[in-house]
Amino acid sequence: MSQHNKQFYIDGAWVDPIEPALFPVINPANESVIGEISLGSRKDIDKAVAAARKAFLKYSQESRAARILLLKRIIDAFERRQEMLAQAITQEMGSPITFSRQVQTINAVNHFKEMVEVLEQYEFVTSIGRAQIVREPIGVCGLITPWNWPLNLTCSKLASALAAGCTVVLKPSEVAPLSSILLAEVLHEAAVPAGVFNLVNGEGPVVGDAIASHPDVDMVSITGSTRAGVLVAKAAATTVKRVTQELGGKSANIILRGTDLEKTVKAGVMRCYTNAGQSCQAPSRMLVHRDDYDAAIAIAKQTADAIVQGNPAEERVQMGPVVSKAQYDMIQGMIQSGIDQGATLISGGVGLPEDMLTGYYVRPTIFADVRPDMSIARDEIFGPVLSILPYDTEDQAVQIANDSPYGLAGYVQAATMDEARRVGLKIRAGRIYLNGTPGDNRVPLGGYKQSGNGREHGVYGLESYLEVKALLGAA
Repeated sequence: MSQHNKQFYIDGAWVDPIEPALFPVINPANESVIGEISLGSRKDIDKAVAAARKAFLKYSQESRAARILLLKRIIDAFERRQEMLAQAITQEMGSPITFSRQVQTINAVNHFKEMVEVLEQYEFVTSIGRAQIVREPIGVCGLITPWNWPLNLTCSKLASALAAGCTVVLKPSEVAPLSSILLAEVLHEAAVPAGVFNLVNGEGPVVGDAIASHPDVDMVSITGSTRAGVLVAKAAATTVKRVTQELGGKSANIILRGTDLEKTVKAGVMRCYTNAGQSCQAPSRMLVHRDDYDAAIAIAKQTADAIVQGNPAEERVQMGPVVSKAQYDMIQGMIQSGIDQGATLISGGVGLPEDMLTGYYVRPTIFADVRPDMSIARDEIFGPVLSILPYDTEDQAVQIANDSPYGLAGYVQAATMDEARRVGLKIRAGRIYLNGTPGDNRVPLGGYKQSGNGREHGVYGLESYLEVKALLGAA
Protein backbone atom coordinates (compact mmCIF):
# COMPACT_ATOMS: atom_id res chain seq x y z
CA MET A 1 0.00 0.00 0.00
CA SER A 2 1.11 3.53 -0.69
CA GLN A 3 1.13 6.36 1.81
CA HIS A 4 -0.13 8.57 -1.02
CA ASN A 5 -3.50 6.86 -1.63
CA LYS A 6 -5.48 9.96 -0.71
CA GLN A 7 -3.34 12.34 -2.75
CA PHE A 8 -2.78 13.18 -6.40
CA TYR A 9 0.54 13.46 -8.21
CA ILE A 10 0.76 16.87 -9.88
CA ASP A 11 3.79 18.83 -11.10
CA GLY A 12 6.29 16.40 -9.59
CA ALA A 13 4.79 16.34 -6.08
CA TRP A 14 2.10 14.59 -4.05
CA VAL A 15 -0.70 17.05 -3.30
CA ASP A 16 -4.00 16.97 -1.46
CA PRO A 17 -7.24 17.26 -3.43
CA ILE A 18 -8.78 20.70 -3.69
CA GLU A 19 -12.17 19.36 -2.63
CA PRO A 20 -11.84 16.28 -0.36
CA ALA A 21 -14.05 13.32 -1.29
CA LEU A 22 -13.12 9.79 -0.24
CA PHE A 23 -13.90 6.58 -2.10
CA PRO A 24 -13.39 3.01 -0.74
CA VAL A 25 -11.28 0.44 -2.58
CA ILE A 26 -12.75 -3.06 -2.21
CA ASN A 27 -10.86 -6.35 -2.34
CA PRO A 28 -13.18 -8.42 -4.56
CA ALA A 29 -11.92 -11.70 -3.08
CA ASN A 30 -13.39 -11.03 0.36
CA GLU A 31 -15.40 -7.79 -0.06
CA SER A 32 -13.28 -5.98 2.53
CA VAL A 33 -12.25 -2.33 2.31
CA ILE A 34 -8.50 -2.29 1.74
CA GLY A 35 -8.04 1.44 1.47
CA GLU A 36 -9.47 4.77 0.46
CA ILE A 37 -8.61 7.16 -2.34
CA SER A 38 -9.62 10.71 -3.03
CA LEU A 39 -11.90 11.52 -5.93
CA GLY A 40 -10.79 14.50 -7.95
CA SER A 41 -12.73 17.46 -9.29
CA ARG A 42 -12.52 19.70 -12.35
CA LYS A 43 -10.34 22.04 -10.32
CA ASP A 44 -7.80 19.24 -9.76
CA ILE A 45 -7.78 18.55 -13.51
CA ASP A 46 -7.24 22.25 -14.24
CA LYS A 47 -4.22 22.17 -11.94
CA ALA A 48 -2.81 18.98 -13.51
CA VAL A 49 -3.36 20.19 -17.08
CA ALA A 50 -1.65 23.50 -16.31
CA ALA A 51 1.38 21.60 -14.98
CA ALA A 52 1.44 19.37 -18.05
CA ARG A 53 1.11 22.35 -20.42
CA LYS A 54 4.00 24.15 -18.74
CA ALA A 55 6.21 21.04 -18.76
CA PHE A 56 5.47 20.36 -22.43
CA LEU A 57 7.39 23.45 -23.52
CA LYS A 58 10.66 21.91 -22.35
CA TYR A 59 9.99 18.17 -22.50
CA SER A 60 8.84 18.26 -26.13
CA GLN A 61 12.28 19.58 -27.06
CA GLU A 62 14.22 16.85 -25.25
CA SER A 63 16.48 14.78 -27.48
CA ARG A 64 15.77 11.23 -28.52
CA ALA A 65 18.70 10.12 -26.33
CA ALA A 66 17.27 11.88 -23.28
CA ARG A 67 13.88 10.25 -23.71
CA ILE A 68 15.49 6.83 -24.12
CA LEU A 69 17.43 7.32 -20.89
CA LEU A 70 14.21 8.33 -19.13
CA LEU A 71 12.41 5.19 -20.32
CA LYS A 72 15.33 3.06 -19.13
CA ARG A 73 15.20 4.68 -15.68
CA ILE A 74 11.49 3.91 -15.52
CA ILE A 75 12.15 0.28 -16.43
CA ASP A 76 14.74 -0.04 -13.66
CA ALA A 77 12.50 1.58 -11.05
CA PHE A 78 9.51 -0.51 -12.15
CA GLU A 79 11.40 -3.79 -11.89
CA ARG A 80 12.60 -2.93 -8.39
CA ARG A 81 8.97 -2.62 -7.30
CA GLN A 82 7.48 -5.34 -9.48
CA GLU A 83 6.39 -7.62 -6.63
CA MET A 84 4.69 -4.74 -4.83
CA LEU A 85 2.88 -3.80 -8.03
CA ALA A 86 1.76 -7.40 -8.56
CA GLN A 87 0.41 -7.62 -5.02
CA ALA A 88 -1.52 -4.39 -5.49
CA ILE A 89 -3.18 -5.66 -8.68
CA THR A 90 -4.22 -8.89 -6.96
CA GLN A 91 -5.72 -7.01 -4.03
CA GLU A 92 -7.55 -4.34 -6.02
CA MET A 93 -9.07 -6.36 -8.87
CA GLY A 94 -8.67 -10.05 -8.01
CA SER A 95 -6.09 -11.16 -10.55
CA PRO A 96 -4.43 -14.40 -9.33
CA ILE A 97 -1.01 -13.55 -7.93
CA THR A 98 0.83 -15.79 -10.41
CA PHE A 99 -0.97 -14.02 -13.26
CA SER A 100 -0.23 -10.62 -11.73
CA ARG A 101 3.46 -11.50 -11.54
CA GLN A 102 3.90 -13.29 -14.83
CA VAL A 103 1.48 -11.43 -17.10
CA GLN A 104 -0.02 -8.22 -15.68
CA THR A 105 3.22 -6.58 -14.51
CA ILE A 106 5.56 -8.11 -17.08
CA ASN A 107 3.38 -6.95 -19.96
CA ALA A 108 3.30 -3.49 -18.42
CA VAL A 109 7.06 -3.03 -18.14
CA ASN A 110 7.57 -4.61 -21.56
CA HIS A 111 5.78 -1.65 -23.15
CA PHE A 112 8.59 0.62 -21.96
CA LYS A 113 11.21 -1.86 -23.20
CA GLU A 114 9.57 -2.10 -26.60
CA MET A 115 9.29 1.68 -26.84
CA VAL A 116 13.03 2.03 -26.20
CA GLU A 117 13.65 -0.15 -29.27
CA VAL A 118 11.14 1.80 -31.35
CA LEU A 119 12.59 5.14 -30.30
CA GLU A 120 16.13 4.07 -31.13
CA GLN A 121 15.17 3.46 -34.77
CA TYR A 122 12.24 5.74 -35.52
CA GLU A 123 12.70 8.44 -38.19
CA PHE A 124 11.05 11.63 -37.00
CA VAL A 125 12.11 13.48 -40.18
CA THR A 126 11.63 12.08 -43.68
CA SER A 127 11.37 13.61 -47.16
CA ILE A 128 8.88 13.70 -50.02
CA GLY A 129 10.33 15.51 -53.01
CA ARG A 130 11.50 18.93 -51.81
CA ALA A 131 9.46 18.74 -48.58
CA GLN A 132 10.54 17.61 -45.16
CA ILE A 133 7.92 15.61 -43.25
CA VAL A 134 8.42 16.18 -39.53
CA ARG A 135 6.69 14.22 -36.81
CA GLU A 136 6.48 16.04 -33.49
CA PRO A 137 4.68 15.46 -30.17
CA ILE A 138 1.00 16.31 -30.18
CA GLY A 139 1.01 18.00 -26.75
CA VAL A 140 -0.79 17.37 -23.47
CA CYS A 141 -2.42 13.93 -23.45
CA GLY A 142 -5.24 12.74 -21.22
CA LEU A 143 -5.07 9.01 -20.52
CA ILE A 144 -8.22 7.30 -19.24
CA THR A 145 -7.60 3.67 -18.30
CA PRO A 146 -9.74 0.76 -17.00
CA TRP A 147 -9.58 -1.66 -14.10
CA ASN A 148 -9.13 -4.99 -15.87
CA TRP A 149 -5.45 -4.54 -16.85
CA PRO A 150 -4.71 -1.60 -14.56
CA LEU A 151 -0.97 -1.34 -15.31
CA ASN A 152 -0.64 -2.99 -18.69
CA LEU A 153 -3.09 -0.68 -20.43
CA THR A 154 -1.80 2.40 -18.61
CA CYS A 155 1.81 1.65 -19.49
CA SER A 156 0.94 0.95 -23.11
CA LYS A 157 -0.31 4.52 -23.46
CA LEU A 158 2.22 6.12 -21.14
CA ALA A 159 5.29 4.59 -22.77
CA SER A 160 4.19 5.82 -26.20
CA ALA A 161 3.33 9.31 -24.95
CA LEU A 162 6.64 9.78 -23.12
CA ALA A 163 8.61 8.40 -26.06
CA ALA A 164 6.88 10.88 -28.38
CA GLY A 165 7.73 13.84 -26.15
CA CYS A 166 4.23 14.42 -24.81
CA THR A 167 3.14 15.24 -21.28
CA VAL A 168 0.39 13.33 -19.54
CA VAL A 169 -2.58 13.57 -17.19
CA LEU A 170 -3.68 10.09 -16.13
CA LYS A 171 -7.06 9.07 -14.74
CA PRO A 172 -6.98 5.39 -13.77
CA SER A 173 -10.12 3.54 -12.82
CA GLU A 174 -11.32 4.48 -9.36
CA VAL A 175 -12.26 0.81 -8.87
CA ALA A 176 -8.63 -0.40 -9.14
CA PRO A 177 -6.40 2.64 -8.54
CA LEU A 178 -3.75 1.34 -6.13
CA SER A 179 -1.29 -0.01 -8.70
CA SER A 180 -1.41 3.28 -10.63
CA ILE A 181 -0.59 5.22 -7.46
CA LEU A 182 2.42 2.95 -6.98
CA LEU A 183 3.30 3.53 -10.65
CA ALA A 184 3.38 7.27 -9.96
CA GLU A 185 5.90 6.54 -7.20
CA VAL A 186 7.94 4.55 -9.71
CA LEU A 187 7.95 7.49 -12.13
CA HIS A 188 8.94 9.90 -9.36
CA GLU A 189 11.80 7.60 -8.39
CA ALA A 190 12.87 7.50 -12.04
CA ALA A 191 13.12 11.32 -12.02
CA VAL A 192 10.45 12.00 -14.61
CA PRO A 193 10.56 15.82 -14.92
CA ALA A 194 7.94 17.71 -12.94
CA GLY A 195 4.68 18.11 -14.83
CA VAL A 196 5.50 15.51 -17.48
CA PHE A 197 3.37 12.92 -15.67
CA ASN A 198 0.36 13.81 -13.52
CA LEU A 199 -2.21 11.56 -11.84
CA VAL A 200 -5.70 12.51 -10.67
CA ASN A 201 -8.05 9.81 -9.42
CA GLY A 202 -11.76 10.21 -9.93
CA GLU A 203 -14.96 9.11 -11.57
CA GLY A 204 -15.57 9.18 -15.30
CA PRO A 205 -18.48 11.64 -15.37
CA VAL A 206 -16.39 14.18 -13.45
CA VAL A 207 -12.65 13.69 -13.94
CA GLY A 208 -12.90 11.80 -17.23
CA ASP A 209 -15.24 14.40 -18.67
CA ALA A 210 -13.02 17.23 -17.41
CA ILE A 211 -10.02 15.72 -19.21
CA ALA A 212 -11.92 15.05 -22.43
CA SER A 213 -13.46 18.51 -22.62
CA HIS A 214 -10.47 20.52 -21.43
CA PRO A 215 -9.33 23.09 -24.01
CA ASP A 216 -5.64 22.64 -23.07
CA VAL A 217 -5.67 18.87 -23.57
CA ASP A 218 -4.58 18.06 -27.12
CA MET A 219 -5.41 14.37 -27.19
CA VAL A 220 -7.39 11.81 -25.20
CA SER A 221 -6.68 8.08 -25.23
CA ILE A 222 -9.26 5.88 -23.56
CA THR A 223 -9.51 2.16 -23.00
CA GLY A 224 -12.90 1.14 -21.68
CA SER A 225 -16.42 0.23 -22.65
CA THR A 226 -17.92 1.41 -25.92
CA ARG A 227 -20.38 3.48 -23.90
CA ALA A 228 -17.52 5.28 -22.10
CA GLY A 229 -15.69 5.80 -25.39
CA VAL A 230 -18.73 7.46 -26.93
CA LEU A 231 -19.09 9.82 -23.97
CA VAL A 232 -15.41 10.79 -24.15
CA ALA A 233 -15.60 11.40 -27.89
CA LYS A 234 -18.66 13.63 -27.45
CA ALA A 235 -16.98 15.62 -24.68
CA ALA A 236 -13.83 16.02 -26.78
CA ALA A 237 -15.64 17.08 -29.94
CA THR A 238 -16.15 20.71 -28.93
CA THR A 239 -12.37 21.28 -28.82
CA VAL A 240 -11.65 19.10 -31.89
CA LYS A 241 -8.92 17.14 -30.12
CA ARG A 242 -7.62 13.78 -31.24
CA VAL A 243 -9.34 10.82 -29.59
CA THR A 244 -8.06 7.25 -29.71
CA GLN A 245 -10.27 4.52 -28.32
CA GLU A 246 -9.71 0.87 -27.48
CA LEU A 247 -13.20 -0.24 -26.55
CA GLY A 248 -15.39 -3.31 -26.29
CA GLY A 249 -15.17 -6.62 -28.06
CA LYS A 250 -17.03 -9.85 -28.72
CA SER A 251 -14.33 -11.86 -30.43
CA ALA A 252 -15.09 -15.02 -32.37
CA ASN A 253 -12.84 -18.06 -32.28
CA ILE A 254 -13.37 -20.09 -35.48
CA ILE A 255 -12.23 -23.69 -35.15
CA LEU A 256 -12.00 -25.16 -38.64
CA ARG A 257 -12.22 -28.84 -39.44
CA GLY A 258 -9.05 -30.88 -39.25
CA THR A 259 -7.58 -29.36 -36.09
CA ASP A 260 -6.69 -31.24 -32.92
CA LEU A 261 -9.97 -30.56 -31.11
CA GLU A 262 -8.61 -31.54 -27.72
CA LYS A 263 -5.92 -28.91 -28.08
CA THR A 264 -7.82 -26.12 -29.82
CA VAL A 265 -11.01 -26.27 -27.76
CA LYS A 266 -9.16 -26.44 -24.44
CA ALA A 267 -6.94 -23.52 -25.46
CA GLY A 268 -9.99 -21.54 -26.58
CA VAL A 269 -11.76 -22.05 -23.26
CA MET A 270 -8.69 -21.02 -21.27
CA ARG A 271 -8.12 -17.97 -23.46
CA CYS A 272 -11.73 -16.90 -22.95
CA TYR A 273 -11.29 -17.27 -19.19
CA THR A 274 -8.04 -15.29 -19.02
CA ASN A 275 -8.31 -12.65 -16.30
CA ALA A 276 -11.69 -14.16 -15.32
CA GLY A 277 -12.95 -13.24 -18.79
CA GLN A 278 -12.34 -9.55 -18.09
CA SER A 279 -10.50 -8.84 -21.31
CA CYS A 280 -11.79 -6.93 -24.32
CA GLN A 281 -10.04 -9.40 -26.64
CA ALA A 282 -11.54 -12.48 -24.98
CA PRO A 283 -12.69 -15.09 -27.56
CA SER A 284 -16.12 -15.40 -25.98
CA ARG A 285 -17.78 -16.92 -29.07
CA MET A 286 -16.43 -20.31 -30.11
CA LEU A 287 -17.57 -21.38 -33.59
CA VAL A 288 -17.31 -25.12 -34.23
CA HIS A 289 -18.30 -27.16 -37.30
CA ARG A 290 -21.52 -29.05 -36.67
CA ASP A 291 -19.80 -32.42 -37.19
CA ASP A 292 -17.36 -31.60 -34.37
CA TYR A 293 -19.90 -29.87 -32.15
CA ASP A 294 -20.70 -32.59 -29.60
CA ALA A 295 -17.04 -33.50 -29.16
CA ALA A 296 -16.09 -29.85 -28.70
CA ILE A 297 -18.79 -29.34 -26.07
CA ALA A 298 -17.53 -32.32 -24.06
CA ILE A 299 -13.96 -31.04 -24.15
CA ALA A 300 -15.04 -27.52 -23.21
CA LYS A 301 -17.07 -28.76 -20.24
CA GLN A 302 -14.20 -30.88 -18.97
CA THR A 303 -11.86 -27.89 -19.24
CA ALA A 304 -14.20 -25.48 -17.47
CA ASP A 305 -14.98 -27.92 -14.67
CA ALA A 306 -11.25 -28.33 -13.95
CA ILE A 307 -10.60 -24.61 -13.41
CA VAL A 308 -9.21 -23.94 -9.92
CA GLN A 309 -11.02 -20.99 -8.34
CA GLY A 310 -10.28 -19.41 -5.00
CA ASN A 311 -8.30 -16.81 -3.11
CA PRO A 312 -6.19 -15.02 -5.76
CA ALA A 313 -3.36 -14.62 -3.25
CA GLU A 314 -2.76 -18.39 -3.49
CA GLU A 315 -0.39 -19.49 -6.26
CA ARG A 316 -2.45 -22.60 -7.09
CA VAL A 317 -5.49 -20.53 -8.09
CA GLN A 318 -6.20 -20.09 -11.81
CA MET A 319 -9.25 -17.82 -11.56
CA GLY A 320 -10.06 -15.25 -8.93
CA PRO A 321 -13.16 -13.10 -8.54
CA VAL A 322 -14.42 -10.48 -10.93
CA VAL A 323 -13.64 -6.91 -9.96
CA SER A 324 -16.78 -5.67 -8.20
CA LYS A 325 -20.32 -6.40 -7.10
CA ALA A 326 -21.64 -4.33 -10.00
CA GLN A 327 -19.65 -6.48 -12.43
CA TYR A 328 -20.74 -9.67 -10.68
CA ASP A 329 -24.41 -8.68 -10.82
CA MET A 330 -24.18 -7.77 -14.51
CA ILE A 331 -22.58 -11.12 -15.38
CA GLN A 332 -25.19 -13.02 -13.37
CA GLY A 333 -27.89 -11.21 -15.33
CA MET A 334 -26.27 -12.19 -18.62
CA ILE A 335 -25.99 -15.84 -17.58
CA GLN A 336 -29.67 -15.84 -16.61
CA SER A 337 -30.57 -14.26 -19.96
CA GLY A 338 -28.81 -17.12 -21.75
CA ILE A 339 -30.90 -19.63 -19.81
CA ASP A 340 -34.09 -17.64 -20.39
CA GLN A 341 -33.46 -17.33 -24.13
CA GLY A 342 -33.09 -21.08 -24.56
CA ALA A 343 -29.35 -21.76 -24.64
CA THR A 344 -28.19 -25.02 -23.07
CA LEU A 345 -26.13 -24.57 -19.91
CA ILE A 346 -23.20 -26.97 -20.14
CA SER A 347 -21.13 -25.83 -17.18
CA GLY A 348 -21.31 -23.22 -14.44
CA GLY A 349 -24.40 -21.06 -14.16
CA VAL A 350 -25.78 -18.44 -11.81
CA GLY A 351 -24.68 -18.01 -8.20
CA LEU A 352 -21.43 -18.37 -6.34
CA PRO A 353 -19.25 -21.47 -6.78
CA GLU A 354 -19.68 -24.19 -4.17
CA ASP A 355 -18.17 -23.50 -0.73
CA MET A 356 -17.74 -19.77 -1.46
CA LEU A 357 -19.81 -17.47 0.72
CA THR A 358 -18.07 -14.15 0.07
CA GLY A 359 -16.29 -12.51 -2.83
CA TYR A 360 -17.41 -11.72 -6.35
CA TYR A 361 -16.70 -15.16 -7.81
CA VAL A 362 -18.41 -16.22 -11.03
CA ARG A 363 -18.70 -19.89 -11.93
CA PRO A 364 -16.84 -20.67 -15.20
CA THR A 365 -19.82 -20.95 -17.53
CA ILE A 366 -20.35 -22.53 -20.95
CA PHE A 367 -23.45 -22.37 -23.12
CA ALA A 368 -24.23 -24.59 -26.12
CA ASP A 369 -27.08 -24.35 -28.64
CA VAL A 370 -26.47 -20.63 -28.81
CA ARG A 371 -28.08 -18.66 -31.63
CA PRO A 372 -26.29 -15.62 -33.07
CA ASP A 373 -29.19 -13.37 -32.08
CA MET A 374 -29.03 -14.23 -28.36
CA SER A 375 -27.77 -11.60 -25.92
CA ILE A 376 -24.94 -13.87 -24.76
CA ALA A 377 -23.73 -14.08 -28.38
CA ARG A 378 -23.98 -10.35 -29.10
CA ASP A 379 -23.26 -8.40 -25.92
CA GLU A 380 -19.89 -8.06 -24.24
CA ILE A 381 -20.23 -9.93 -20.94
CA PHE A 382 -16.73 -9.28 -19.56
CA GLY A 383 -16.75 -12.39 -17.42
CA PRO A 384 -15.96 -16.14 -17.67
CA VAL A 385 -18.85 -16.99 -19.97
CA LEU A 386 -18.30 -18.83 -23.26
CA SER A 387 -20.91 -19.34 -25.98
CA ILE A 388 -20.37 -22.25 -28.40
CA LEU A 389 -22.12 -21.85 -31.77
CA PRO A 390 -22.31 -24.41 -34.59
CA TYR A 391 -21.67 -23.67 -38.26
CA ASP A 392 -22.04 -25.70 -41.42
CA THR A 393 -19.73 -23.96 -43.89
CA GLU A 394 -16.66 -21.78 -43.68
CA ASP A 395 -18.55 -18.87 -45.20
CA GLN A 396 -21.23 -19.20 -42.54
CA ALA A 397 -18.59 -19.18 -39.79
CA VAL A 398 -17.09 -15.98 -41.17
CA GLN A 399 -20.57 -14.43 -41.49
CA ILE A 400 -21.35 -15.24 -37.84
CA ALA A 401 -17.97 -13.89 -36.72
CA ASN A 402 -18.55 -10.61 -38.55
CA ASP A 403 -22.18 -10.26 -37.44
CA SER A 404 -21.26 -8.08 -34.48
CA PRO A 405 -21.07 -4.36 -33.70
CA TYR A 406 -17.56 -5.04 -32.42
CA GLY A 407 -14.32 -5.73 -34.26
CA LEU A 408 -11.43 -5.75 -31.84
CA ALA A 409 -9.98 -9.23 -32.25
CA GLY A 410 -10.59 -12.59 -33.87
CA TYR A 411 -9.15 -16.09 -33.63
CA VAL A 412 -8.78 -18.83 -36.22
CA GLN A 413 -7.64 -22.42 -35.63
CA ALA A 414 -6.86 -24.47 -38.74
CA ALA A 415 -4.89 -27.50 -39.87
CA THR A 416 -2.35 -25.24 -41.62
CA MET A 417 -1.23 -21.65 -41.15
CA ASP A 418 -2.09 -20.87 -44.78
CA GLU A 419 -5.68 -21.94 -44.18
CA ALA A 420 -5.86 -19.94 -40.95
CA ARG A 421 -4.47 -16.85 -42.70
CA ARG A 422 -6.96 -17.15 -45.55
CA VAL A 423 -9.91 -17.18 -43.13
CA GLY A 424 -8.35 -14.56 -40.85
CA LEU A 425 -8.24 -12.08 -43.72
CA LYS A 426 -12.03 -12.32 -43.98
CA ILE A 427 -12.67 -11.31 -40.37
CA ARG A 428 -13.45 -7.62 -39.82
CA ALA A 429 -11.34 -6.98 -36.75
CA GLY A 430 -8.13 -5.20 -35.90
CA ARG A 431 -6.09 -8.11 -34.58
CA ILE A 432 -6.42 -11.78 -35.58
CA TYR A 433 -4.69 -14.59 -33.67
CA LEU A 434 -3.88 -17.57 -35.87
CA ASN A 435 -3.37 -21.11 -34.52
CA GLY A 436 -2.68 -20.08 -30.94
CA THR A 437 -0.02 -17.47 -31.70
CA PRO A 438 0.44 -15.28 -28.58
CA GLY A 439 0.30 -11.49 -28.45
CA ASP A 440 3.23 -9.25 -29.36
CA ASN A 441 3.83 -5.74 -28.01
CA ARG A 442 5.28 -4.67 -31.37
CA VAL A 443 2.04 -5.44 -33.19
CA PRO A 444 -0.75 -2.83 -33.41
CA LEU A 445 -3.77 -3.24 -31.15
CA GLY A 446 -7.06 -1.57 -32.00
CA GLY A 447 -10.47 -2.21 -33.41
CA TYR A 448 -12.91 -1.88 -36.27
CA LYS A 449 -16.48 -0.68 -35.87
CA GLN A 450 -17.58 0.02 -32.29
CA SER A 451 -14.35 -1.39 -30.87
CA GLY A 452 -12.71 1.98 -31.35
CA ASN A 453 -10.37 4.14 -33.38
CA GLY A 454 -6.60 4.34 -33.54
CA ARG A 455 -3.91 1.86 -32.64
CA GLU A 456 -1.62 1.16 -29.70
CA HIS A 457 1.70 -0.68 -29.24
CA GLY A 458 5.02 -0.32 -31.03
CA VAL A 459 5.48 2.12 -33.89
CA TYR A 460 1.71 2.47 -34.28
CA GLY A 461 1.37 3.44 -30.64
CA LEU A 462 4.13 6.03 -30.92
CA GLU A 463 2.56 7.61 -34.00
CA SER A 464 -0.77 8.01 -32.18
CA TYR A 465 0.97 10.69 -30.08
CA LEU A 466 2.65 12.50 -32.98
CA GLU A 467 1.50 15.29 -35.27
CA VAL A 468 2.68 15.44 -38.89
CA LYS A 469 4.12 18.68 -40.26
CA ALA A 470 5.19 19.32 -43.88
CA LEU A 471 8.00 21.82 -44.52
CA LEU A 472 7.87 22.51 -48.24
CA GLY A 473 11.19 23.48 -49.80
CA ALA A 474 13.14 22.29 -46.75
CA ALA A 475 14.52 19.10 -48.28
